[in-house]
Amino acid sequence: MKHTTTPRTRRGRGPAHRIGRTLALVLPVVLVLSGTLAVTRVNWSGGSSNSVLAASSEDVSTHSSSRAPQDVLRDKLLLELQEKNPGVALTHLQQAVNDRPSLARHCVSIARALGRAAVRVYGPTRAQSYARPVCDTSFASGVATQQG
Repeated sequence: MKHTTTPRTRRGRGPAHRIGRTLALVLPVVLVLSGTLAVTRVNWSGGSSNSVLAASSEDVSTHSSSRAPQDVLRDKLLLELQEKNPGVALTHLQQAVNDRPSLARHCVSIARALGRAAVRVYGPTRAQSYARPVCDTSFASGVATQQG
């Protein structure tokens, strides 16, 4: 077997090299653009308001069928809390969990969100007056965490 020591003159200039160079130029641009679009969908305010920037101009309500049932329920109950009162929202939360047991694992987080929202809308004392044992004491826990 004979080994040659002469270097290849066209080493690394094949199709794989061209593909690698193209990816090295295009991939960072794609990553930056996709990251920018993802950031515009995040609700940075921490609240549950509908002021989230949309990456497109489509109506957000048309996407409700693709949202998780617990998210749809939480948003509906938060709206109900503002329009009526926390007691009505808690009653409907309990009914929803009774009707769809798969929502039970989300009950605590929804009730806490209702408690935090109730403090913002009604103040801590009045919000606490609506507390009841829906999903244990999660509503009261949400009220308490928002007070401090």
